[in-house]
Amino acid sequence: MHHFTWTVLVLSVTLSVSSGGKVLVFPLDGSHWVNMRVIIEELHSRGHSITVVRASNSWHIKKDSPYYTSHTIEMGPYQDDVVDELASTLLQLRMEGRSFFKDMTLGNSVVERFSEMHRDICTMVATIFEDENLMRSLREAKYDLVLTDPAFGGGVFLARRLQLPMVFNVRWTVHGEAHFAIAPSPLSYVPFPGAELTDKMTFSKRVSNIIAFTISQSMYKKMTDAHYTALCKRFFGPDVDYFSLFQDADIWLMRNDFTFEFPRPTMPNVVYMGGFQCKPARPLPVDLEEFVQSSGEHGVIIMSLGTLFAELPSVITEEIAAAFAQLPQKVIWRYTGAKPSTLGNNTLLVDWMPQNDLLGHAKTKVFVAHGGTNGIQEAIYHGVPILGLPLVFDQPDNLSRMVARGTSKVVDIATLDRAVFVESLKEVLYEPSYRENMQRLSRIHHDQPMKPLDRAIFWIEFVMRNGGAPHLRTQSFRMSWIAYHSIDVILTLLMALLLLLLIMFLAIKKCCSLLFRKKVKSE
Repeated sequence: MHHFTWTVLVLSVTLSVSSGGKVLVFPLDGSHWVNMRVIIEELHSRGHSITVVRASNSWHIKKDSPYYTSHTIEMGPYQDDVVDELASTLLQLRMEGRSFFKDMTLGNSVVERFSEMHRDICTMVATIFEDENLMRSLREAKYDLVLTDPAFGGGVFLARRLQLPMVFNVRWTVHGEAHFAIAPSPLSYVPFPGAELTDKMTFSKRVSNIIAFTISQSMYKKMTDAHYTALCKRFFGPDVDYFSLFQDADIWLMRNDFTFEFPRPTMPNVVYMGGFQCKPARPLPVDLEEFVQSSGEHGVIIMSLGTLFAELPSVITEEIAAAFAQLPQKVIWRYTGAKPSTLGNNTLLVDWMPQNDLLGHAKTKVFVAHGGTNGIQEAIYHGVPILGLPLVFDQPDNLSRMVARGTSKVVDIATLDRAVFVESLKEVLYEPSYRENMQRLSRIHHDQPMKPLDRAIFWIEFVMRNGGAPHLRTQSFRMSWIAYHSIDVILTLLMALLLLLLIMFLAIKKCCSLLFRKKVKSE
């Protein structure tokens, strides 16, 4: 009987693996890899075979993994100072103070740096295409689909070259927020990310929204057009518009949902999986649990500003540490810089923290965060209010959405001092509406028929089973602006109406003329 049980178990595992699909992944490094890895591990657990295309200078994407095999593309040596320089420049711009125009345009040096990143991706793609052995290997592998993050375009071009269905793990494309690439996005009530607006806009705010959209689109195209157009022309011919390749994706797995997003039009191939990376909290390490429990009835504050900004200028950290020292709560702060001189006995500095597990702990009262999408989704999942310290990219806009829902308060790093920071912390700690509103969002997030990760995997497997999802893809992006808005139809109908009115006018005029002549003759 025991032998029979093991035989059945082995056969079931073998059958599940043999029936699995083959997925080619072209990921994006950094924090984007964190959530792509979640999908990869889940696909692997369900018996699918995963191959990852990575650059030799990848920051986080390892060559060897139990969850995937990899193809490594030789690139120049990775330079830590490039990322550090970019982060430093962005942070300096932030500390110089905020303005609408500055937030929309960034700085020339930042735009140039991102342009270089897109150029490097194009170089990597060209290297792949020119490697005949690698391309033969990729074709002979007979993958079912390409899974990629379209914030950079490498995976999109690879899918087109291999003629494979394509699934996006997406919030951003090379032209900005993904909805604006695929779904109707009326700027009258759909706030453009970065403008920090809601779906209820006055006239002046609608003007700001349109200006933000126009400036940002120009900036995105400045960073991307030259590189991707040249690559597209080189390998696909002059008649292929590179961005139409993005819009031709089968499924868009969107890394947000309507607990975060304002109501807006969407499309049938957009699948929302906000919070897919979130999990129930696990027990903390013993030493960390002891520290948390020592907080008593006051509870714990946790602070993390992500991997890119684990260290801040000392003038800022001194003020933050001094503010924490004034509170009765215990504080766990992920920070890798020099120890602030104002650090209180209630504050524990750590190089790394189990953020999800801490957010799920009953004693956690507030999350001090930079406003990255992953952190916000985890805070929503666990119902923990946020004190936001936005720094760069989409972080200010992400937090503005949380402020609009009454779940967060934001502190501007350019004006931060200990008095401002401690008062803001006390407000989020002791004003019950912040926690109540966040817990309401958490209940809404959890109240759905299936888990976001399960939904994402279902649609990936759907594409595998059906060889794509062309029946869900809109043709709207293939239409001209005039045809899309039916301007040609409206003008034709107006001309027809005017012609009809003209004919009627001439007919009436002719009838009147004939009647007048008859009357003159009779007299």
